[in-house]
Amino acid sequence: MKQTLLQEKYPIYVAEIGKNETRHQTIEDLVMYYKGRIAENPKVQFIGVFDHYAHTSRIGGEIAAGIVAAVDVIFCFGFALPSPQMLAVRPRSIGIADMGDKFIISFMEAPMQPANAAMESWTQGVRLA
Repeated sequence: MKQTLLQEKYPIYVAEIGKNETRHQTIEDLVMYYKGRIAENPKVQFIGVFDHYAHTSRIGGEIAAGIVAAVDVIFCFGFALPSPQMLAVRPRSIGIADMGDKFIISFMEAPMQPANAAMESWTQGVRLA
């Protein structure tokens, strides 16, 4: 898993996982995997799945070459609500792009370390042991 800055301002984590490195072969498989990880933690609430590929196709938007499917799994850790401004960085999402022979999984760094640790662990768990 690589930590980087997207557009020089968004701290994100990115994992490229070949389909030969995981038992998950479709976006739907990965969505079910992440929903399972979310359900295991009583402090995390699943919100939904946004089909970004379908939305962008529907409005005639640009889609990078090689992307055959793309979704965001949306959820919230919500351990605390220390200020109204925290709403600006919630909820969280994990993006999954199917590139044909591999998945690119990404998420933005969260303001709390337990959330980052969980999302990183979940994503590392996609790979075969």
